[in-house]
Amino acid sequence: MKKLLLGNEALAQGAIDTGISGVYAYPGTPSTEITEYIQNSKIAQELNIHSKWSVNEKTAMEAALGMSYAGKRVLTVMKHVGLNVAADVFMNMAVSGINGGLVVVVADDPSMHSSQNEQDSRNYGKFAMIPIFEPTNQQEAYDITTYAFYLSEQLALPIMIRMVTRLSHSRAAINIGKRNTQNTIKLSKNPHQFQLIPMHARNRYQHLVGIQSDIRENSENSYFNKFIEGPNTSMGIIAAGIAFNYLMENFENDSCPYPILKISQYPLPKRQVKKLFDKCKKILVLEDGAPFIEELIADYFDENKKVIGRLTGHLNRVGELNPDNIAEALGFERTFANKIPKIVTPRPPELCVGCAHRDLFDAINQLKTENTKQQVFGDIGCYALGSLPPYESINTLIDMGASITMAKGASDAGIHPSIAIIGDSTFTHSGMTGLLDAVIENTPITVIISDNSAVAMTGAQDSAASGRLINICKGIGVDKDHLKVITPLHKKLDENIDVIRNEINYKGVSIVISQRPCVQLSKEKKDQLKKLKQVAIN
Repeated sequence: MKKLLLGNEALAQGAIDTGISGVYAYPGTPSTEITEYIQNSKIAQELNIHSKWSVNEKTAMEAALGMSYAGKRVLTVMKHVGLNVAADVFMNMAVSGINGGLVVVVADDPSMHSSQNEQDSRNYGKFAMIPIFEPTNQQEAYDITTYAFYLSEQLALPIMIRMVTRLSHSRAAINIGKRNTQNTIKLSKNPHQFQLIPMHARNRYQHLVGIQSDIRENSENSYFNKFIEGPNTSMGIIAAGIAFNYLMENFENDSCPYPILKISQYPLPKRQVKKLFDKCKKILVLEDGAPFIEELIADYFDENKKVIGRLTGHLNRVGELNPDNIAEALGFERTFANKIPKIVTPRPPELCVGCAHRDLFDAINQLKTENTKQQVFGDIGCYALGSLPPYESINTLIDMGASITMAKGASDAGIHPSIAIIGDSTFTHSGMTGLLDAVIENTPITVIISDNSAVAMTGAQDSAASGRLINICKGIGVDKDHLKVITPLHKKLDENIDVIRNEINYKGVSIVISQRPCVQLSKEKKDQLKKLKQVAIN
């Protein structure tokens, strides 16, 4: 059977068909559709596959490891910067190993379409010493996912699949295979496997190091890595992941004259690289993201710049690859990119019409005229657009949860007013711990939680904070007299300014919850939120 699917959807379908019992994830572009596909899958619902959103990537990966501990197959999904949040458990579960198959999907974002940086997750996979897969197209996204679970159980290791934005968000017809049944609960025969106290962790780490030769051999013989012969040995090409597709778009009927080593599985198959290196006068490396392979093989063999790519300036060092810049590296004319008509004017991103953040920024900017030393520390979410014109209300934007902790540090340094703005979902993701720091020292900061009751930036997924913010803040220790709720509407602008002004003047931790649902939410969803809000008040 064939289905027309996004790369993300093909991967999700592959996971369902392999027999997963759960997916744990936090939404983040370009990875979000993987979990949403499973959430909306009728088959996944019939199979009772767990698919609720987690509070953040770390909790998602830890829960996935718990399901694997029980012997079941499980998927955990995040974008590249989310792996930084989950790095602690990621590195340690490579040492403990897994029980049921566990696949970590990380979607990288070359060109930073919706991200703070371009980091390449293959470095994390290499760091953890686990196998990495990098699909070339949508069919491989499906096939590799099903194989990755089998390899995970064969090696008793987590497996990483690296996606990139263009593959995640482009669509093709793929062949769907047979669906496997889910694993039953079956615990590890080794009672110490998951006990990473030093006496057991040393043994586990030695085991991880000891099986590296098996992992390398698996990659050398991988069905997904291919050596393709070519008559013109003046140049050999290593093409990783989607870069292989970009390469072949430059030649009709797959008629590339150069020998090609297609890479979809790591560790890098060194024997095949050596074969290409010995056969060809020059090696062009095509890979989206960091010069990961180029650095490795330059270290393997190169003393005379035989290897060319992003490091040597033959390809763009930053940003995505595409068929056009690969054509240029091959010495062809750039023919793929269409010129943009003059009538098309660049348009920066902006908040939705009717968005509650707009009214909140109006209030903050009004207060800025009263407090010229006011500093506003922002966070990751739609409200980050408040750093752009016409609002320009936010001074910083670093990572999930940094608004509260940076406001605290600035306040400790003597800045007042020191204001943090954070969304409801980001608050439960990574803001709560920073708030606890501030509460312990009663630091004079005002935290504004802009509560639109959704993870709005990625498509309005459920927020773990919905209906719980007041009780969470009370539980952390915020004084109830300085825990205020406002409704960000234009007609309440003066009233809201008064509330925020009073809390700014308070010399301790204060919280203002600016509460109005995202305009993108359905009426049914808003009705549910009203009920939750009423329960919280009662």
